[in-house]
Amino acid sequence: MTNGPTGSGKVSLARQMARSALAVDLGDFGSEVVAKAKLCLFDFLSCAFEAGRHPWSRQAVQIAYDGGCATIIGTSQLSSPADAAFANAVMGHGLVREDMHAASIAHHGVVIWPTLLALSEQSQLHGSRLLAAAIIGYETGARIGRALLTSDLARLYRPTGLVAPLGAALAGSFALNLSEDAATSAIAIAANTSSGLNEWPHAGGSDMYFHPGFAAGNAIRAISLAAAGAFGSETILEGEAGLFAAYRRQAAPDSIALFPNGECEITAVYNKPVPACNFAQTAAQAALRVSHEFANTDQIDRIVIRAPDAAVRYPGCDFLGPYRNALQAKMSIPFSVAATLVRGEIEEGNYAGLGDADIIRLVSVTALEADPGFTSAFPGKQGADVTVHLRSGRTIRHTLPDVIAATPSDIRARFRAAAHGVLGEDRAHRLEQLIETCERFGNAGDIAAQCRLDTAERVLRSAS
Repeated sequence: MTNGPTGSGKVSLARQMARSALAVDLGDFGSEVVAKAKLCLFDFLSCAFEAGRHPWSRQAVQIAYDGGCATIIGTSQLSSPADAAFANAVMGHGLVREDMHAASIAHHGVVIWPTLLALSEQSQLHGSRLLAAAIIGYETGARIGRALLTSDLARLYRPTGLVAPLGAALAGSFALNLSEDAATSAIAIAANTSSGLNEWPHAGGSDMYFHPGFAAGNAIRAISLAAAGAFGSETILEGEAGLFAAYRRQAAPDSIALFPNGECEITAVYNKPVPACNFAQTAAQAALRVSHEFANTDQIDRIVIRAPDAAVRYPGCDFLGPYRNALQAKMSIPFSVAATLVRGEIEEGNYAGLGDADIIRLVSVTALEADPGFTSAFPGKQGADVTVHLRSGRTIRHTLPDVIAATPSDIRARFRAAAHGVLGEDRAHRLEQLIETCERFGNAGDIAAQCRLDTAERVLRSAS
């Protein structure tokens, strides 16, 4: 492979990132960055455990190759790394509560962690290298996403599907200690798999759940191909038919720096408190505060929700029904707000009553509007305002300047509950300890293995 895209001496964007990432060590990051990576792993696993019995999770497990070295979470099944990564990514996305990077409008964790966990069982991988690889993966996908994504592009293509395969490919390349040439090729090959169309909010399909599965499985294949000597197009990002030309329809930036001035994109990732679309989070939280100030929803005449323009324009966020499935409801800001007002809580159960008459009535009297102030503050802040007009003429209004993320204690509590429900108390505690002390032990594959049931456990838990 040459040192530049045309032999001109100019280093390609993919090579710049590969070179920068491969020089990283976990010690380069502060303790808060390492702690954030662990929290993201806890959150990914809790989502995967909770969503394991959902239809899309069962479908992903059903098509996985039976036999191999890689764990499918919450099952006794071992599969190929690519198939296990696919299934685990689908499960991690199954609640729509995965971690979120607002500036790239993408969910990186549900691609990075399945990729790295699968690779950790394929090759001996030190825990410190697993964590550093994950931080690199979030950084790469987020930086490319910041440069590539616009609200117009996100209306058509799923950001997670476009940029997360590249981040996961570089993360995996680092984890396996590939050469700079191989890591550059892994990024390039992964970019060829960028995909995910946003028709599902309109049609009511379940396509969305599989987007991170494709991304993780393809990242594994891209890494494996590069390790085997496959040569990827080094100018895949900035080339005349590269990622930016194809999707952004503009030239790529001259540079996409990783960790500029010591900044880490993983610290800009937030963990969702609500099992719904990113853009519904803050509005639902504001609605919860409103719900404490009236007696019953019969008093409500109309509702006005104000949010960033990116939220109003994202596919499915303005959908007023009818709702064919919970996913359409979870994407809809009006539904999320209406369900919160009716139920006085924000839980998975909010999306179980798609035909609830009280919720549907409130949706029908709801207006969703773009707010200039929230728009200008986004993506640094993700504000929302919910104003409820009562029949009496009284107005109740609550504004939040930014989403209130799940706290570390929230994340650990829901991990413990989910892991306990699938693995039992002892194994759940052991898994928690493995993650907490990850950087100190030599076989990160133990984390994935601890998420696996043996056959007897699977039969027992299925019967219960």
